[in-house]
Amino acid sequence: MIKANDPSIRTWLPVKDGSDFPIQNIPFGIFKPHNRTNPRAGTRIGDLVIDLAAIASKGYFTDEGIENREVFYKDTLNEFIALGKPVWRAVRNKISDIFDYDNEEFWNTDDFKQGIFHQIQDVDLLMPVQVGDYTDFYSSIEHATNVGKMFRDPKNALLPNWKHIPVGYHGRASSIVVSGTNVHRPMGQTRPSDDELPMFGPSKQLDFELEMAFITGKETNLGDRISTEEAADHIFGMVLFNDLSARDIQKWEYVPLGPFLSKNFGSVISPWVVTLDALEPFKLQGPNQEPEVLPYLKYEGAANYDIQLEVLLAGEGQEPHRICRSNFKYMYWNIHQQLAHQTVSGCNINIGDMYASGTISGPTPSSFGSMLELSWRGTKPIAMPDGSERKFISDNDTLIMRGKAEKGKVRIGFGEVKTKILPAKEF
Repeated sequence: MIKANDPSIRTWLPVKDGSDFPIQNIPFGIFKPHNRTNPRAGTRIGDLVIDLAAIASKGYFTDEGIENREVFYKDTLNEFIALGKPVWRAVRNKISDIFDYDNEEFWNTDDFKQGIFHQIQDVDLLMPVQVGDYTDFYSSIEHATNVGKMFRDPKNALLPNWKHIPVGYHGRASSIVVSGTNVHRPMGQTRPSDDELPMFGPSKQLDFELEMAFITGKETNLGDRISTEEAADHIFGMVLFNDLSARDIQKWEYVPLGPFLSKNFGSVISPWVVTLDALEPFKLQGPNQEPEVLPYLKYEGAANYDIQLEVLLAGEGQEPHRICRSNFKYMYWNIHQQLAHQTVSGCNINIGDMYASGTISGPTPSSFGSMLELSWRGTKPIAMPDGSERKFISDNDTLIMRGKAEKGKVRIGFGEVKTKILPAKEF
């Protein structure tokens, strides 16, 4: 067992019951204290952000493979991630040791504690990684089936390739932003009906997509391939991912090359990267894959993760209202298969690259992971507590996504990813 995952460990730091960030989590992120100008790397236990640069400056982490403490003073985690999985694991284990209740050396030493703690409300959480490339997959069979029923033949909802390959496309990395960033409604071309000319204006069918994303932590060379067995060693961790989508723009533009403007105006991620190590206790078997996949996509053991997900929507001045619950365990294609497929062509990958799951929908209407499905293309409006309805997202609506994995008394959470939809910027 990974040492830091031990469910019996207690911490000498205050952690509220039900916190997403017990000592067994130890995620990584980038933050900037309000009273400082320079970002740095941190972790979080309870509501305390822990300054890893400050701990490193006190002489710790050298035995864990951190020869240059400057990796914690960067404005992204990329250089730390580049040190490799043995170092990520060793640093996480060391943090667990430091804040273990049984380690009196630290909790009784004021010199050690000075300068390493920040209250969560006293910091800005920043983009954790520099994203060089971004892939968006389409790996939920429930979501793909729902979309196929709406737009194609309900009796043949899945396209012929869907059960043979993890379908995906290369998206726009520059517009991936961190939670708390507001996004403007996109402008673009739409064609309301087949007998009309296209028109230009703000999207009228703005949607969210409930997704998760993994971040690669190991580079490969052009021509290299990663097997499903090797994939876990190339993945640093995961974040929540809100892939905002303009459905009316997408409908007009996606033939023949797929989404373009409908997906490039803003995708929002949670700020804390939860490592695969922290998620290890929550692995389980995924859905049965029929027909049998090709050899390069086969894998052994449990490769899905039991991560409970929810989406809340709040109109302006309103309290958040939960509109769906889903689970990452529903994914038909798992992250190991996704990375194996991404690289089987010889595509090289880089540290910090991001790979989104595609919309995560479950088997029941309340578990559908998009407004498109929840309102069934606008035919079943969602009732809000104030008496209003939503077919799609309105201006000044706020979206909140949350995720957590629970087993026994341990809860590993992602915090939340939050964004407000602002009106379109007019020319």
